[in-house]
Amino acid sequence: MPSDAPRSPDDPRPPDDPGYPDAARTAPTLSALDAHLVECRACPRLVAWREEVARERRAAFRDEVYWGRPVPGFGDPAAPVVVVGLAPAAHGANRTGRMFTGDRSGDFLFAAMHRTGFANQATSVAADDGLTLRGVRVTAPVRCAPPANKPTPEERRRCAPYLAREVELVGDGVRVAVALGSIGWQALLTTLAEQGWQVPRPRPRFAHGAEVTLTRVADGTGGTGGTGSQDVPALTVLGCFHVSQQNTFTGRLTPAMLDAVLLRARELAGIAADTDR
Repeated sequence: MPSDAPRSPDDPRPPDDPGYPDAARTAPTLSALDAHLVECRACPRLVAWREEVARERRAAFRDEVYWGRPVPGFGDPAAPVVVVGLAPAAHGANRTGRMFTGDRSGDFLFAAMHRTGFANQATSVAADDGLTLRGVRVTAPVRCAPPANKPTPEERRRCAPYLAREVELVGDGVRVAVALGSIGWQALLTTLAEQGWQVPRPRPRFAHGAEVTLTRVADGTGGTGGTGSQDVPALTVLGCFHVSQQNTFTGRLTPAMLDAVLLRARELAGIAADTDR
């Protein structure tokens, strides 16, 4: 079995090795992380599904070339707010190659980001459509489209190094993390606990509007604790129902509810109101 120890980004293991994602833990930059990620084939079920969808295509997109690979995070590389979803949609990000782009869930999310000053436009149809995010980064704990939108626990565990390293590379400037749905919430709290954030026990349960403030002590060398350590600014985790059609079409999640969470994130992150959109 492959070692669970962190490896360098130039780890010689092939992309279909179950341990391939481990190399993400030491990627030096976001661009290096993304370059490693898009080659990953560590989960056979997810690889087979994402590529089948890319070959077969939906009728509405039959003339398009699907991305059909793992999807990197997207947005401000030094964002004080990080939004964590679930996984790429089969005919959304798996088609366009950009998180939450090209499907109705993304339409709902980016319209809200535009209303609350995080995005320069309200629509997101393709990776080259001019959308820019300011003060926020969008990512997910699973980077390949899963069948029925349900990744297995093992697939979530295997993909975890990508989320963990992305959060680290965005840096200590992250003040707020918004978890879209219970899987994003669980994955995010697990990642933060592994990075030294003091997650309460028992672990807080997911709920829309849930708010948990975490603290951490850093030693100034990239680790936690130790002599001469100093406090890192607090990080608040916010819960929000996922922007899936199951929630938005039924009214379980309304535009006003999502706006309220994003405006709370701006407030907690200390981001001034954006009047130039």
